[in-house]
Amino acid sequence: MSEPITVSIRREVDPAHIAEATAWVQTGVNLANKYPGFLGSGWVRAGETSQVWHMLYRFASDEALDTWERSPERAWWLSMGEGFVRSERVKRRTGIEGWFDDPATGSIPVADASGAAISESSAPPAPPRWKQAVTIWLGFFPVNLLFSYLVAPVPGFGDLPLWVRVLVTTLVLTPVMTYWVLPWVTHWLRRWLAPRAA
Repeated sequence: MSEPITVSIRREVDPAHIAEATAWVQTGVNLANKYPGFLGSGWVRAGETSQVWHMLYRFASDEALDTWERSPERAWWLSMGEGFVRSERVKRRTGIEGWFDDPATGSIPVADASGAAISESSAPPAPPRWKQAVTIWLGFFPVNLLFSYLVAPVPGFGDLPLWVRVLVTTLVLTPVMTYWVLPWVTHWLRRWLAPRAA
């Protein structure tokens, strides 16, 4: 089995069909979620009036990703978006560096509606691992410290076994880091993380 793999997709959406595209994206997430090895996903628009959407999903291995990408459910889902969504850039990364990719900004088609590659665009190099580690620490330390202060007065929390306290902490902080803190920190440090600043 290979290591986990992250897929980053940049799509342009017809602004007249934002509601349909939103439902379409969520349907895709719901379908992928039923496949073994699915580790999570997310999507954001570049701005309130932007036609550019960035989507990210992760599978436990190449094999699990391949099963999803060759599935009839995914083919059906892609066909439902043909009227208002055009795939443009697809990047694949293994390891945490997939979360540090700078979203593509050009308009270079690389995949058709079936997901078949038309051409390949090169992904920008990820920041050095030490910069990734510093970035994660800069987000995790203050959030973990704040959480520790907030739960300290909770009666009986300090008396729980260590593994229970760690379990609760990670269950609460992992989504906070993934959806809010890490995107904010990487945006704030984007110039430092860029290859030219390495």
